[in-house]
Amino acid sequence: MLHTPRFARVFYSITLLLAGAAIGRAWPEPAHAQSANRVFEIRTYTAAEGKLPALTARFRDHTVKLFEKHGMTNIGYWTPQDAPLSQTTLIYVLAHQSREAAKKSWDGFRNDPEWQKAKAESEKNGPLTTKVESVFADPTDFSPMK
Repeated sequence: MLHTPRFARVFYSITLLLAGAAIGRAWPEPAHAQSANRVFEIRTYTAAEGKLPALTARFRDHTVKLFEKHGMTNIGYWTPQDAPLSQTTLIYVLAHQSREAAKKSWDGFRNDPEWQKAKAESEKNGPLTTKVESVFADPTDFSPMK
């Protein structure tokens, strides 16, 4: 159980979220980005073999800006240090004002012609991902990041 790929992905996601919280203590987010109702979305992408560089390039060059355009707050992006996940895994955290706001943002993002073009161009030689996992989380009452 503790040595399964799913456990490793969940463990990395939790570890990175905790690291993000620690960073949040050192560099707090602007007040306008915080809300009592804010929810976090922890997403884990498994890249197709050899496609992690193309996936991270698409995020760097297109996706991050489009997330902001559609009302999502980029909290952080990480790749694991240790193999085998270091070859295939991108983990990131977004913040939304609510679950409903997340749905609206994702719908707008998916229907955005700029996203559709970036996705099509980046996947000319096949899909960049084999699996996408998403978990919504609420901060605890003792979390430094809300």
